[in-house]
Amino acid sequence: MQAWCRSQDAAGWRDRMTASDPAERAELQRAWFLRLAEQGYAFPHWPAAWGGGRSRADQLTIARELIRAGAPRLDLHFVALYHAAATLITAGSDEQQAEYLPAIRLGQRWCQAFSEPGAGSDLASLRTRAERRGDHYVLNGHKTWSSGATQAQMCLLLARTGGPGRAGISYFLLDLSAPGVSVRPIRNASGHQEFADIFLTDVVIPVTALVGAENEGWRTANATLGEERGLTMLERSEEMVAGLRYLTREVAALPPGERAAAVETLGGYAERVESFRLLVARVLDASIDGTDTAAASILKLVYSELLQDMSKEGLAMAGLAGHEGKHGRSGAWQTGHWFDDYLSSWEWTIGGGANDVLRNVVGERILGLPRGGSR
Repeated sequence: MQAWCRSQDAAGWRDRMTASDPAERAELQRAWFLRLAEQGYAFPHWPAAWGGGRSRADQLTIARELIRAGAPRLDLHFVALYHAAATLITAGSDEQQAEYLPAIRLGQRWCQAFSEPGAGSDLASLRTRAERRGDHYVLNGHKTWSSGATQAQMCLLLARTGGPGRAGISYFLLDLSAPGVSVRPIRNASGHQEFADIFLTDVVIPVTALVGAENEGWRTANATLGEERGLTMLERSEEMVAGLRYLTREVAALPPGERAAAVETLGGYAERVESFRLLVARVLDASIDGTDTAAASILKLVYSELLQDMSKEGLAMAGLAGHEGKHGRSGAWQTGHWFDDYLSSWEWTIGGGANDVLRNVVGERILGLPRGGSR
């Protein structure tokens, strides 16, 4: 695989995506994705029947080699490869799998529309409604913080079909080109437009767009979030190793008088990274598909805080030079461009369940602590 990465100029692809405008970058991402897909490197975690079936060791090897080669991260295909695929494989009908999994393999991009202005981490309070009318549903509502929505074709959507709370939520597959769907980008602190609002006004979707049974969307959503916090952490743990290399570079550039203390700090981060890698392995040994959302929440907590601490440390070591310029998109990848990395690190303490909420999940479902209020 090392030879293949060199022959494809993986780092060169990443450089071109950093400099391109959003539309051009989306096409470059798709082209790189198709190259990976042709070799079986894009979806090794999928079942063998759909082109995957690689062992966890193989998945780690693929992730390590791509990171080592400086390959671009497939952030525009992330939801499709992980969230959408996990949803379809675990809860989708045979017809839904047959329609969408091949499309994802050909580069179809997806986004996720769970959060709302009044229902971020507390998804049980969402208000977007789906009203059943014969052989279709009519959607009305407002979703926010949908990553990659401006470049996506399809969307994973939670909407209320019943009463209040978790029991009244259903899970849908939404074509973003449907009449009544409006996607508006949100510019974040680093100047990028990775997020978007999605407005739904009398959007008609067929009953066949429902995943699983009506009013049982909460269970399906947990499987989707478990995939985000579970198997994807295999890649994140290897990205942290790349982050250590960038941090080592900053330590080496420090004046001799400051280097000894910085080396000690670096050693502390090396221990935390290795502990995180071992924790990922332990959680996935217990639940290889990553759907134990309580245990997987621990991974997201540890990762997000380590990511934030390391990027903050790199920014401090780099000094003023670390604040100069904006070099591209990191999101989760450790680029060594500390200003962007640090700003992006905050996304991981909020998205996919805010850390304070996840601590409640861990406390209640793993430690057996009493719930802190009604649900």
